[in-house]
Amino acid sequence: MMIPAAIELGVELRVLAEAEGMSAGLAADRVGDYTDIDQVLPFAREVDVVTFDHEHVPQDVLRALVDAGVAVHPGPDALRYAQDKLLMRERLSELGLPVPEWARVSTPGELDAFIGAHDGAAVVKTPRGGYDGKGVRVVRSAAEVAEWFSAIAEDGRDGALLVEELVDFRRELAQLVARRPSGEVAAWPLVETLQVGGVCSEVIAPAPHSAGRLSDVAADVAISIAEGLGVTGVLAVELFETTDDRILVNELAMRPHNSGHWSMDGSTTGQFEQHLRAVLDLPLGGTGTHADWSVMVNLLGGPAEGTLDDRYRGALASHPTVKVHNYGKSPRPGRKVGHVTAVGDDLDEAVYEARAAAAGLQE
Repeated sequence: MMIPAAIELGVELRVLAEAEGMSAGLAADRVGDYTDIDQVLPFAREVDVVTFDHEHVPQDVLRALVDAGVAVHPGPDALRYAQDKLLMRERLSELGLPVPEWARVSTPGELDAFIGAHDGAAVVKTPRGGYDGKGVRVVRSAAEVAEWFSAIAEDGRDGALLVEELVDFRRELAQLVARRPSGEVAAWPLVETLQVGGVCSEVIAPAPHSAGRLSDVAADVAISIAEGLGVTGVLAVELFETTDDRILVNELAMRPHNSGHWSMDGSTTGQFEQHLRAVLDLPLGGTGTHADWSVMVNLLGGPAEGTLDDRYRGALASHPTVKVHNYGKSPRPGRKVGHVTAVGDDLDEAVYEARAAAAGLQE
């Protein structure tokens, strides 16, 4: 999805794909192992800036690139906070930013003590590797994550799990910002996200009833994180709006993020164009909207039979104002294989159009 933006900016885009047949194949000029510096470094020496579409590139690879004089955005010092949730919680707490009550736990006894002090329930997360609900469990006893404790004990590296209070939240929100190396920052409108099974299903931009204090606080928090962690590129800050009207930081993503896909069709500058501008240290684009509302609905799993292509004619004919994005991925339960976006001045109409178009592509 960065390809159209790169073409419009006159930027030559090269992609190191991790396997043949990846959805990035349209721009991939080679396949290689992103965990192997001997494969990554020759590729990186041929470009001006290296950036990523996920946070899983190992720190030793990132630091080797920096040591070799390669421009890496976001850099390893920032990216480590997106790679390790314990480090993220520690750093955000040091910066005085609002986070759920949390603790590092290395034993079942420590976890049970935290649960007992927080009304008998808590959220446990593996510090590394989790996404879309993976590596996250709501528990009422340490026995419910016994295998996680066994894994960190077998690892032998003094590992720990992250435990947090079970937040009583009204809804989930996301605030996207972009920051360039020279320090310029731009923020999009705060959005509301709807999660189904730990996976983002819908996004409404801007979040209803968020004008004023709520949107100002969310933007201030996200900008403070971008500046405090030294982020370059797009940063997505996933938030809880609590029932007592607080904003708490849930997760971070230092890349274009699903909660910002609406901006491709609904904003003056989409997140993929903005990410390219930011990592290249170009002036950032405006983040205003084309209409009062944008509604993005993910296509999760794809149709039960056939492919998205089989549904195109009917969906496009029935919903000509909806933008359809196909990721070129094979269907799989829960997998994000595409999304649709409806933009307009009536929220109910935009929601209907986006949901109806998504249903026509999946059912």
